[in-house]
Amino acid sequence: MAQSLANILIHIIFSTKSRRGFIGNDIAKDLHAYIAGIARTLDSHVHEIGGVQDHVHVFLSLPRTLSVSQLIEEIKKGSSKWIKTKGDFYRNFSWQAGYGAFSVSQSNYDALRKYIQNQEEHHKTVSFQDEFSLFLERYAIKFDERYVWD
Repeated sequence: MAQSLANILIHIIFSTKSRRGFIGNDIAKDLHAYIAGIARTLDSHVHEIGGVQDHVHVFLSLPRTLSVSQLIEEIKKGSSKWIKTKGDFYRNFSWQAGYGAFSVSQSNYDALRKYIQNQEEHHKTVSFQDEFSLFLERYAIKFDERYVWD
């Protein structure tokens, strides 16, 4: 085959350091757009992005030339630098060291987009820790509680 083709859909979740509520409504839309722009420069397409004050969900296509960890590192590094330029409040902003990355089947495409769009409502009753733990259970990912919540 002369051409390399792929459609690898990934749901990425990561939090602010110590789950500090940095991502208010005043900056969320711009932050999400900036993250989508970083992904675009890396040949990744963001299908949906959202979250609440302490974390983001990014549903994207993994480019065939990068690993998941490389893509996330670039997104987190670039968006962290950007947000720190937005005023004194963000001077100490940082993302948590880790992340969750989950494969998504094409058949779950619409459901995941809707889930991400409804984060504000969802988190009125479910904490980030409970949500993330449920994803880890659903994907049968073993983890050490001591190292998940930095």
